[in-house]
Amino acid sequence: MPDATGVPSEHEPFDRRIDSRVDRLRAGSRNGGRVGVTYKYFGAPDGATAARVPISMRPEELGGDELGMNGMFTKIKPETMAAMVLTGIEGVPLHKVPPLELVVLHPDYAVVKLPMTVVDPLRGIGEEAVGAAAFIWSTVPDRGGPRDAFNVYQLLHEWQDFSHRLHEAGHQPYCLVWP
Repeated sequence: MPDATGVPSEHEPFDRRIDSRVDRLRAGSRNGGRVGVTYKYFGAPDGATAARVPISMRPEELGGDELGMNGMFTKIKPETMAAMVLTGIEGVPLHKVPPLELVVLHPDYAVVKLPMTVVDPLRGIGEEAVGAAAFIWSTVPDRGGPRDAFNVYQLLHEWQDFSHRLHEAGHQPYCLVWP
């Protein structure tokens, strides 16, 4: 049974580690109990580079240069993003979406690597396929992320651009999880 994010149950141990760490961070937050988690998607040539994420700055202060290329800030969890692309474009059943790879779990942040299968399918598809994928995701039961097809459509377009930039830079997709 998928959890609240729409991610298969085999991903739960990873999610629990991240979620429990985030809860502890939130409880002792330096900034008065700020709520929420920011996800910064970025590209890096390898896990070692991705793991060297600056820890002295808030994610809002991180530019593309520190992380290898211009990234994207969002509230969409990386496991939800993976499921959105793979179920909508590749037709992968939700329970078959591959797990994310934990690169580093630091007291202040985590860095995860997304499967290349999450960005590769986006490079070769046209407008109709993006629209169809957005509609498909909007009808998937028990999932997290945006429910409105137009919002999914916009998000997939951003990811399509991101996918092209990753490919041109020879990078793999990573996500900085920072409460």
